[in-house]
Amino acid sequence: MDTTSTRAHDDIRTAPRALATEAVHAGRDDLARQGLHAPPIDLSTTYPSYDSRGEAARIDAFATTGAEPDGPPVYGRLGNPTVARFETALARLEGTEAAVAFASGMAALSAVLLVRGSMGLRHVVAVRPLYGCSDHLLTAGLLGSEVTWTDPAGVADALRPDTGLVLVESPANPTLAEVDLRAVAHACGSVPLLVDNTFATPVLQRPAEHGARLILHSATKYLGGHGDVLAGVVACDEEFAGRLRQVRFATGGVLHPLAGYLLLRGLSTLPVRVRAASATAAELVRRLAADPRVARVHYPRTGGAMVAFEVYGDPHEVIGAVRLITPAVSLGSVDTLIQHPASISHRIVDADDRRGAGVSDRLLRMSVGLEDVEDLWSDLDQSLGRPVRGAGCADVRLRRVGASNHEAPALAD
Repeated sequence: MDTTSTRAHDDIRTAPRALATEAVHAGRDDLARQGLHAPPIDLSTTYPSYDSRGEAARIDAFATTGAEPDGPPVYGRLGNPTVARFETALARLEGTEAAVAFASGMAALSAVLLVRGSMGLRHVVAVRPLYGCSDHLLTAGLLGSEVTWTDPAGVADALRPDTGLVLVESPANPTLAEVDLRAVAHACGSVPLLVDNTFATPVLQRPAEHGARLILHSATKYLGGHGDVLAGVVACDEEFAGRLRQVRFATGGVLHPLAGYLLLRGLSTLPVRVRAASATAAELVRRLAADPRVARVHYPRTGGAMVAFEVYGDPHEVIGAVRLITPAVSLGSVDTLIQHPASISHRIVDADDRRGAGVSDRLLRMSVGLEDVEDLWSDLDQSLGRPVRGAGCADVRLRRVGASNHEAPALAD
């Protein structure tokens, strides 16, 4: 059985294909000619080689460019054929030359910072809100980085000669605020724009088409889609991918082959899952917006399965009262999850910074799954309790960073 990288295998594709088709077939194009239908799982950590001189030459080549070694695999820390299939597929979905997978989303972000830092470009310009641990990693300077926080309009003015990266998350965690990616990419000039695309996925937006050079995913979320795999991935050009592979090899933040297999399988249903969950989320947004127990609803213009809403009552009581919906961190699973960001995902962010970014103490974040909408609404309805006296209808925010706080645009279809 041929277990080499799938880069060459996908060259047999000659015509553009729709995203739904790519989700099913990318990373698998070589299987039929191997007599296979399901992708194999290669669990080897090491591989035999009787040509030590050739092995040395391939390792030297990797050390120089970070390119995937030609020929059979060498060692699990340099790369794995099963993981390579997932990387090939994700790059195809995001419209980039390459993708590099890691053991977690935070490992992926850390690798990007290490690559830029190794070039003397330790300054980062970032827009809040971000995922709480991303915020903490930058603010604490744990990897020697220095961060300047700004709004999207201030990106150009915040750039310095040592700026190595501009980082945004759109839609943002947890407020679902959106950034005009094309405008920010233009403001970046020659500095790479990294977009965390975890919430939208390539089903709803492809940041590379708007000028982003790096696309980050916590693959734990929608890409895996079933709450049973921990992973991260960066989609980018081949040159940057080489640097990321070198960091991955040096630091050991590799993705386990079984996780790579589960992620590749998850991609095949990604468009179906995202679109179905998004339709349910839009209906729940409509009902929450009309509910007198809800003060504000946040929902992105791009749509999606993530909903954030602020309650008049005690958000902790809502968390404690759900029965069908699971109160848990993470998101993007087939089942619906809810959490209180100020207590969990963004607890690590300074309280003033957190509130300044729109993460109020009454905000709840819900990741809508694939359950029936009536069952989900029944659970939400009973968990919200009785209306608070004097409360009105919710203020619906289709979130875009930079919009006036007084805007209340019409609810999207």
